[in-house]
Amino acid sequence: MRVATYYNNRDVRLEEVPVPPIGAGEILVRVEASGICGTDILEWYRVRRAPLVLGHELAGVVSAVGQGVAGFGVGDRVVVAHHVPCNACHYCLSGRHTVCETLRTTNIEPGGFAEFVRVPGPNVERGVFRLPDGVTFEEGTFVEPLACVFRGQRVAGLKPGQNVLVIGSGISGSLHLRLARALGAGHLTAVDISPERLEHARSAGADLALEASADVPARLLEATGYLADLVIVTAGAPSAIEQALACVDRAGTVLFFAPTAEGVVIPLEFNKLFWRNELKLVSTYGAAPADHDRALELIDAGRVDVKAMITHRLPLAETQRGFALVVEGGKSMKVVIAPQD
Repeated sequence: MRVATYYNNRDVRLEEVPVPPIGAGEILVRVEASGICGTDILEWYRVRRAPLVLGHELAGVVSAVGQGVAGFGVGDRVVVAHHVPCNACHYCLSGRHTVCETLRTTNIEPGGFAEFVRVPGPNVERGVFRLPDGVTFEEGTFVEPLACVFRGQRVAGLKPGQNVLVIGSGISGSLHLRLARALGAGHLTAVDISPERLEHARSAGADLALEASADVPARLLEATGYLADLVIVTAGAPSAIEQALACVDRAGTVLFFAPTAEGVVIPLEFNKLFWRNELKLVSTYGAAPADHDRALELIDAGRVDVKAMITHRLPLAETQRGFALVVEGGKSMKVVIAPQD
């Protein structure tokens, strides 16, 4: 079968490898669509493990079923999660599924930028979701990223009517805006360095879209009379984090949704931020099976319009071009790879 093998952001090669064999409890999925995630282009994180086949936002059709698999059959349309928790450890039982050791060690083979993937038993049990008839494969690629966004806003405690500021208006930022609007947030503000991304933010429901160089706290006060109840940081630049801390209101929350580069240290003025203002700083990584269920429901019901976010659809042979588009940013938003084209 064909795969797109990642060597670095400028070197993604179309190669031939055997179709992975499946064992008892496993399934083989023919990949129909796979999205390029912003984390796929984090070169400092990915290149140390190269060469490898990336792609974890995938939807497809079950093409083979191993002995003992119950609940899925050949021809089923599915979405597959690459990481799944054990649901039985200390972390899972306390609701912190995304720090479960099983979640950090499970994966699919070889990755979504391939014609077929092997789904191991734990993923079959806890990470395969039927795709409703009304949801396309391309829309299905948003289930995993929207699940992560949903978990982030859930952990951050978003409440209806709250003023929300999203720093970074790429794919994650746009999903946060769309979900916050669907969940009843009040005034939505988006910040980015790219005029094109700010246009996407307006389309995603932002009431106010600002260049990162603007006096964002002053503009928030002008628009609403308050700073933001919830600031969501989807950019890893230290300047974005500093801006978030300057824009969050008293007793507000900052959700760190994106990593920085390695070794970054952010100084905090402790008394001002915590002792007097009672800020809450939270972070989230990944999503639990229940978050995937909720994301799929939101997409199926049309409450979060993900189809409008797709700007490029490319065959597997053009995965390198897809990576270049995501690295460049600008006019691209969601790039989806179609391995069967």
